[in-house]
Amino acid sequence: MRRLLCSLFTLLTIGCGDPRPTTDDFTHACYEPQYASGFEILATPEGRSTLLRVHNPWQGAGDNCSELFIRRNQEPLPKGFTGAVLEKPAQRIVCLSSSYIAMLDALGAVERVVGVSGIDFISNTYIRTHRAQIGDVGYDSNLNYELLVALDPDLVLLYGVSGASELEPKLRELAIPYLYIGEYLEQSPLGKAEWMVLMAELLDAREEGIRRFAPLPERYHALCDLVATAPARPRVMLNTPYRDTWYMPSVDNYVVQLIHDAGGDYLYPENQSNSSVAIDLERAYLLCAEADIWLHQGTIRSLAELQQRFPRFADVPCIKRGQLYNNTLRTTEAGGNDFWESGVVRPDRILQDLIRILHPELLPQAEDLYYYKPLQ
Repeated sequence: MRRLLCSLFTLLTIGCGDPRPTTDDFTHACYEPQYASGFEILATPEGRSTLLRVHNPWQGAGDNCSELFIRRNQEPLPKGFTGAVLEKPAQRIVCLSSSYIAMLDALGAVERVVGVSGIDFISNTYIRTHRAQIGDVGYDSNLNYELLVALDPDLVLLYGVSGASELEPKLRELAIPYLYIGEYLEQSPLGKAEWMVLMAELLDAREEGIRRFAPLPERYHALCDLVATAPARPRVMLNTPYRDTWYMPSVDNYVVQLIHDAGGDYLYPENQSNSSVAIDLERAYLLCAEADIWLHQGTIRSLAELQQRFPRFADVPCIKRGQLYNNTLRTTEAGGNDFWESGVVRPDRILQDLIRILHPELLPQAEDLYYYKPLQ
């Protein structure tokens, strides 16, 4: 009898095994990014719930992955899943980067933003005109958790720079779902913009995200085709010293890619690494002397200020010709820059600006510069 009972128990245990899928069963790609490399939207072949994976969510993250499970139709959680869970489309969102606000705005959903980090640095018109209704939760080490809880968010969108956000443990403790958005690590301008599809998935609006993204590559590539007829490629210098150090980006950098696509030649192709490198002022002076055009002078707002801070550079040819442009046309009083905000979802608009600067003859009827202005 004991043997019989043991056998029956074993059969019942096998028959009543855990039927839930594991994360390994999420093999169906609901969307296959064409330009972005940092995210996946996955499902099981028969389910509606999706598993969002953000790969390498911060610099040097390696194999680290940020996951969020979006539960639909009361489907069970994946077996053993310990990540964040979104039980409904996100209606109340806290954005810790202004570029996330730009993505939501591009999707027609900016009104879902209930909290931000550094509201004075945000350019978005809706956020700036609804300051009284939107909480400024502060920054990583000085985050206002009482305000964050009071905002009752469905979701917090995080970023990491050189490691995981300090907010992670507290958000888990408070049972507030979160996800890293790693668009800033993309090298492709269109890859950055494609993250709006992942953002749309959080709203249960994937098809709308795909629809909104679709025209961007068409416009971007049409501008690239226009540049193919240009007879020459101007040489382009970038940046000014940051805290007494002049950094030059990698050839794979987002801005360098835009310059290339706009028909320019970046003057520091030696940097084949995956990050910016420091050069001394002597090397920077020699590069500026070779440049046809100099872009991105940081917080410098006038030619007089540039010459005062760097008097040795006053005689370089591009300064004498007035060929200096800064991406600061759309900035807030506190110093927030819309180039790094809405520009993430409008790489075609940045590219058009750069073509007007590098090859004005190709766009004689184009509208005025949107992000850039001459340094005068």
